[in-house]
Amino acid sequence: MGKFEKLETGIVGLVVITPKVFPDERGYFMETYNKKDFEDIGITCEFVQDNQSASRKGVLRGLHFQKEFPQAKLVRVIRGAVYDVAVDLRPGSPTYGKHYGVTLSAENKKQFFLPRGFAHGFLVLSDEAEFAYKCDDFYHPGDEGGLSYKAVEWPFEEIGGSQNIILSDKDKKWVNFLN
Repeated sequence: MGKFEKLETGIVGLVVITPKVFPDERGYFMETYNKKDFEDIGITCEFVQDNQSASRKGVLRGLHFQKEFPQAKLVRVIRGAVYDVAVDLRPGSPTYGKHYGVTLSAENKKQFFLPRGFAHGFLVLSDEAEFAYKCDDFYHPGDEGGLSYKAVEWPFEEIGGSQNIILSDKDKKWVNFLN
């Protein structure tokens, strides 16, 4: 096995990646990204920006996308746990409108690769979470679009019910499908 194991999701290009972890009595070591190894598993984009956020339990960020300047993303959690979702918005895709969700956590160390053309969001399941991601294009503030979080199913039972979600004003205004 290489340094990264790739799990297909049933949506072309959208994959879950599990890095090889080397634990010992001191803790562990792992690579989170290696250009050559990622190319070997079919991910060839060039990342140009890294982002990180911190959120508390119940925060739901998304579902966001860039309209004219779409971004591929490699996302992971470095503290806590989130339920991460991608929605296929690629015109002509046989899975257009379909979504896939996966739990990412500091414990499972999984990463989620989203090619260009997907809306993205996550729900914080732990008391706090730190979320880090790479993008293959720069953020363009005037280019942002979104879908309502209601466009997909979320594990609200893990935060005590949907009444406990915390949304930004921006995320409250998105409609159910494409605006």
